[in-house]
Amino acid sequence: MGEVAVATDETKVDGVKGDSEQGLGSKAPEFIKARRVLHVSWQVGVFVIGLAIVVAGIIMLPLPGPGWVVIFGGMAVWATEFVWAQLVLRWTKRKVTEAAQRALDPKVRRRNIILTSIGLVIVGVLVGIYVWKFGIVMPWKIKDQ
Repeated sequence: MGEVAVATDETKVDGVKGDSEQGLGSKAPEFIKARRVLHVSWQVGVFVIGLAIVVAGIIMLPLPGPGWVVIFGGMAVWATEFVWAQLVLRWTKRKVTEAAQRALDPKVRRRNIILTSIGLVIVGVLVGIYVWKFGIVMPWKIKDQ
């Protein structure tokens, strides 16, 4: 009469992770995970290395270089140790896969080709107007002033 049924989440049984959490968590070797101080030191090291890689990627965004690739590389380093980074990478992979599938749709491909063609025509017209108005002067022909 006074008992209350409690629904429990059965994702963990005897310390084993369920399907929804498979692969989440630290990838550190067992001897490191067994010692708290060593594991925290390991996590700090992974965080610092991942942060350096992400910062390098952010610096590359406005500069020449593969900025986004480097940022996701830093996230992959973080994902070896932190669940939040693993979840972000899973979400990102899912969104990229969905975008790739949408891009393969014939209607979307046709629209993208049309928009790209229109863009190229506009750029060509603007370059033509510039050359017609100002001409082309090669850098080695510029006279000293």
